[in-house]
Amino acid sequence: MNLVSLVMPFGVFVALLAAVGLYCLIVTRDMLRVILALEVITKAVTLLLIVGGLVSGHMALAQAFVITLIVIEVVVIVAAAGIVIAVYKHTGTLDIRRLRNLKG
Repeated sequence: MNLVSLVMPFGVFVALLAAVGLYCLIVTRDMLRVILALEVITKAVTLLLIVGGLVSGHMALAQAFVITLIVIEVVVIVAAAGIVIAVYKHTGTLDIRRLRNLKG
């Protein structure tokens, strides 16, 4: 079994995950769904890093990158969730279209 036939299903899955995340990011107007779309895109990148490590033969380096990416992702998601909670308390809605008139 060659490497291309082994990696091809993962490549297709990465492309599908990225496409679903981008579609959700473009279509939705809810802030929580935007955060979830960013999470799905980040998971696609994580899987792509693992596949890249498998193909190049540097699996330990790919795993180190993935662990770093997960740590950074958690920090960003927690900060974004805090902002979403504060905006919801301030405006009473999570609709992005209504956030254009925020002041100080």
